[in-house]
Parts: sequence; structure tokens; C-alpha cells
Amino acid sequence: MYEFIEGNLESLTPTHAVIECQGIGYLTHISLNTFESIKGNPRVRLFIDQVFKVENQNPVAIQLYGFSDPDERVMFRLLTSISGVGNNTALIMLSSLDPESLTQGILSGNVGLLKSIKGIGEKTAQRIVLELRDKLTGKKFAGSLPGIGGSSDQMSEALTALSVLGYPKAAAEKVLLRVSKDLGGLATVEELIKNSLKIL
Repeated sequence: MYEFIEGNLESLTPTHAVIECQGIGYLTHISLNTFESIKGNPRVRLFIDQVFKVENQNPVAIQLYGFSDPDERVMFRLLTSISGVGNNTALIMLSSLDPESLTQGILSGNVGLLKSIKGIGEKTAQRIVLELRDKLTGKKFAGSLPGIGGSSDQMSEALTALSVLGYPKAAAEKVLLRVSKDLGGLATVEELIKNSLKIL
């Protein structure tokens, strides 16, 4: 089991990072929080959760999920322990809200906040609150990550991320244009995707 991978950041998108370590490139699935945290850094360390992809009750692949902060990995593991919350759904949740906001929402029983995240229905939101509230009591997180200045590539990166998450390109592009207009030209990739996820 990997604890972390540290190496050169070879490539980065809002949903994936490739880290080169001793001649091996490790493809890791990441959240928007991690994307914003490591963007622009030539060398990074990601805390890893190693997941076996199973088909017909047989492991067929190993997938790596990387997090810039161990607290985010803790939240990922807690979320995926809930019935009905898969790895991709957990990443969408961590891309929509930072660990601190998720924790506060769960502790306060804010089912509406959880339901606002794509893929989370009423029953799943209630189950998350019920099963995780006690586990999160007294836990502190570092807080949300600062955004970075906008660029002409922001819309393209946001569209790629939404497409990878399974949204039709045409629909995602339409929503992004609307969100970009509302937020203004300096919106970060993270802001564009988070606000788009609320609409899609």
C-alpha cells in the first residue's frame, strides 16, 4: 500500500496528475482542491489511496487517488465508506466543497448542502450525516485553498474536467459560459467547475 508519492509533476489537469518518481509515471485521480494546491509546483507530494477496480468480482486494475493534504484523504476514505458513495462521487464532493466545509455541513446536519452536490440524493445525504457525524466530531481541517488568478486556459481546463466527470460536452460548455459570465473574467478553474456542478 502506498502512503505517498513524491516526485516531479509531469502533467496536470483538474482531474488527474502524473507524478514521475524514479523513472515511473504515476497517474493519480485528484480533486479540484488538490489541483489548485499543486498547480504551478514542479515537484509535489500526494498522499495516496490505492483502490482496486473490480469487475465480475475480480480485480482488473489498480487506481490511485492522490491528495495534497492528508485530511482530504481522510475525508475521501470516510465518504467512500458510505453505501452509495463511490470513488468518483467522493471526488465530486471534494471538488464541490473543501474538507472543512463538508465537515461543517455533516456536523450541522445540513442535508440540503450535501444534496446540492451532483450525484447525492436525499437518502444518501441523510446516510452521510448519520454515519459520519460522530466520526467527525472534534476533527479540524486546514480550510479552503486559495484560488489563483484567471487565464485564457481556465475555460478549457474546466470544460475538460467536466467532460472527464461524465457530463456531455455541449451541456457543460453551455453552463460554463453562463457561469463565466456571472463570475467575471478572473474566475479560477476551481470556481468555474464548482459553480457549474451546482447547475449541471
